[in-house]
Amino acid sequence: MSPAMFHSLWTVLLVILFIAIVIWAFSAGRKQRFDAAARMPLEDEDSAPGDSAGERKRG
Repeated sequence: MSPAMFHSLWTVLLVILFIAIVIWAFSAGRKQRFDAAARMPLEDEDSAPGDSAGERKRG
């Protein structure tokens, strides 16, 4: 196998991998997870799960 043929096959493989990742990322089943992840920076840090008063414990 010549180096040119190897590089051509490697390029085709990477293009197929890229298309597969794009299809995975934009699939309808992932929308809720990605929307939740997008809202994470905007959520209040002080109200951690399990805190009844919503205050951080210091100590």
